[in-house]
Formats: sequence, structure tokens, C-alpha cells
Amino acid sequence: MRLAPDPLVTPEDVERGKHALVKDAAWASLVSTLYGGVILVGFALELGATPWHIGLLSAVPFLAQVAQLPGIALIERLGERRKIAVVAAGVSRFLIGMLALLVLVPDKTKALHLLIVAQVAITLFGSVAGCAFNSWLHQLLAAQGLGALFSRRLFWSTVLASAGALAAGFAIQRWPGAYAFSFASAGIVGFIGLYYLAQVPEPQPARTGPRTPLAELVRAPFADRNFRRVIVFMASWNFASNLAAPFLTVYLLQQMGYGMGRVTSLWVTSQLANALTLYLWGRLSDQLSNKAILAVALPAYFGGLVALPFAAIPHPHALTLPMLYLIHVVMGAASGGIALATGNLGLKLAPHGRGTHYLAAVALAGALASGVAAITGGALATWFAARELAVFVHMTSASTAHEVVVMSLRHWEFLFGLSFVCGAYVLHALSRVDEGIEHSERAVISQLVTEASRSLAQLSPIDGLKDALVFPIGRLRDRRLRSR
Repeated sequence: MRLAPDPLVTPEDVERGKHALVKDAAWASLVSTLYGGVILVGFALELGATPWHIGLLSAVPFLAQVAQLPGIALIERLGERRKIAVVAAGVSRFLIGMLALLVLVPDKTKALHLLIVAQVAITLFGSVAGCAFNSWLHQLLAAQGLGALFSRRLFWSTVLASAGALAAGFAIQRWPGAYAFSFASAGIVGFIGLYYLAQVPEPQPARTGPRTPLAELVRAPFADRNFRRVIVFMASWNFASNLAAPFLTVYLLQQMGYGMGRVTSLWVTSQLANALTLYLWGRLSDQLSNKAILAVALPAYFGGLVALPFAAIPHPHALTLPMLYLIHVVMGAASGGIALATGNLGLKLAPHGRGTHYLAAVALAGALASGVAAITGGALATWFAARELAVFVHMTSASTAHEVVVMSLRHWEFLFGLSFVCGAYVLHALSRVDEGIEHSERAVISQLVTEASRSLAQLSPIDGLKDALVFPIGRLRDRRLRSR
């Protein structure tokens, strides 16, 4: 298997590489489903994880993005991006498969600590692999035709991720030993994806022009007043959302008492709602401003988050589960609009020709804010464990007395409330960003209804799963090699 750069890459090689990229993305999404997210949190809880441990596990992937910076130096030194990506991803996926052995560790506390250490190693190697992969992909593929390619990648990612999540969730619900099987399967599936990744051709790395110091590239976005406001907005959004989102699985499993199968079905519902509405959000982003879309999607997301505790007032009832599915649909659809609009906002406001390092600054600020938020949320959840806030309406008459619970917050639900409060600052930070032409929220809602009506008239297949996007900081390397 050749991993060194190819001396010549023909158009036919590029087309074969595109097909291989679709297959690699599909298998990689299955790896993430079988090992991360709901499955990883559920396994950590089986090992006795505290809220702080859950927060730490959730923060690690964000904080590991900093490893892309030394990854840039490694790429510049070796110049073999395919080899770096395949080897680093191979180590990461081997470690994922080895997680299956943790079920054999008799001491659950020791197993939990090993899980956290493994998560750090897995995400660090994965971050280096992603750095090399994005630089390699950026040079290989022309801007034309990327929409069709990524649509296919997203479609197959959605199909495999949804099927894998449901299968793993219901298997674990019936057989706790399925955690080991899920991790081992993730490792095996990961190497299948690596086979296809290695088939993607790699051009000889381009080296033209003097290199701009990395520190100068990172410093420039913060000197731009309006773009600095974009960075503040993105950091506040990442902090507010990740203060609560990583603990939603724990809330559903522990406080609401649902099984792993039910929780994964809620997750799949959210992802499908995300994917199905991406087309609508995409049409809107072409017609209206990104700020207007965010002014609608952000309140919908935070509103769904704070609505979770109200679904079980005064206690779980017959309508609780349907309400949870509805809330997940709303949050999934809203998160799709948020992801699309925030990405477009950064691209639009970054100066022409300097977008790479401007967006890298956004990514670094967002990753650090996300990591800090997850750890903070875990620490706060520990403090809130023995606390409850309830609001009652008390009515008495000559013979009877009645109390109606209006609001009740317990344990994890405090995090949803705090996230909602932080969301108010997110909207304030958004209002300070100058995008140019402004549109009202009413225009967004009206246009959204119009586009939805058109889509219902001609239903299309699923466009794909919207993964959590992290800007490829490795693209800084490409920028540094350009002429100033």
C-alpha cells in the first residue's frame, strides 16, 4: 500500500479518490456512533462516572483540537500527509478497539481512569490525522463539484450512523456486555475506512512563497474589530451550548430512567431532523442574512433545551415521551440552521484571501470555550445534585387546598436553565456583529414556511447527517506557504 505522495495525479485518479472518500466517511461515521456519543457516556456511567468525569470526557475532543498546531509542524517537516493521516488515524482506531478490554478490568474506578486516558490519546491522534487530511483534501479537490461530493458523504454517513446507533443502543439495553462488542466493532470498522482512505491519491505538496509566522496569522483576526465580535459570538455560543448538551444523555438515562435504546432513538430523531432541514436552511442562507437565521434558530435551540424539564412536570406522564421527541426534532432542526449560518457568517466576514487563519481563530476560540464549558457543567452538576428549585401555585378554599407545580428544576435540569440564561448573552453578542444587510426574524419565518411548503410538494431523500464541524486548523499551513 503506497502512502507516499503520488508523482502524478490524473483526473481519473481524482474521481476514484472521490468514491473512496465517500466510503471512508461512511465507515468513519459508523466508528463515531459505535464508540462515541451516547455509547461512550453510557459506558462511563456503567463504570461509575460522576458528572465531573462526564464533563471531562466531553471536553477532551474539543481541547484536543489544539494538537492540530503541532500537527502543522509535523506536516511541514515530513510533507507526507496521506502517511501521517493514515498512521495517526490507525493508532486512534486501534485504541478505540482496545476499549473493549476495559470490561475485563475488575476495578471499575481504574477502568474509568483508563477510559479517560484512552479518550485523550484517541482524540489527540485523531486531531493530528484530521490536520493532515484537511490539508491533503484541500489541495486534491477543486472547489467545483464539492457540493455533490459532500452530499453523498453526508447521505451515507446519516444512513450508517443512524442504523449503527439504533442497533448498538438496543443491544446494550438488552445485554450490557454489548459495550465491548460495540467498541471492538468500531475498531474493525475503522480499519475498513482506513483502507479506503489510503486509496485516495495525494498530490506532491505545494511549497511556494515565503512562510508567514504562525503567531502573526493567529494574531491578525483579533485586531479586526468586527471579526473579533464574530469570535466572541462563536465562543459564547459554544460555551452556552456545551454547558448542558454533553449531559443530555446522562439526564435521559439517569434522571428520566429511559433505556439506552430509547435514548439512541431520540438521538437519531434529532439527527434526521437536522439533515432533513439543512436544505431549507441552505435556501434561506442564500436569500437572507445569516444573522436573521441565527436570530430564529438560536432561540428555538435554547427554548428546546429549557423545555426539557417541563416535559415531566410534575412527574413523567403519558405525554412525556412524545414531548421529548418533539423537543429533539426542534433542537435538531435548529442546530442545523445554527451550524450552517455560523459557518457562513465566518466565511462572509473573513477578509478575502485571509479566510483560513481568520476561521482558524474562530475554531480555536470555540474549541477552548466548548472544553471549558463541558468541564464547568460537570462541576456544577455535582453541586446541583442535592438541590431542587420548584415554583408552586397554591390555591385554597373553605374545604380544600390545591398546589400546582409550575416549574421544577433538579440536578441536571439546572444546567439546561443556565444554558438558556447564557443564550441571552449569545443573542446580545450576535447583535453586535455587523454583517451588512439586515433581515427581520419575521422575514425568516415567512420564508421558511414558503420553502417548507415547496419541499413538501416534492419530497426528497435524506441529504445527510450534519456532523459537528471543527474548522481544519491544518489549513493554516497552506496559508503560510502562500506569498504574502
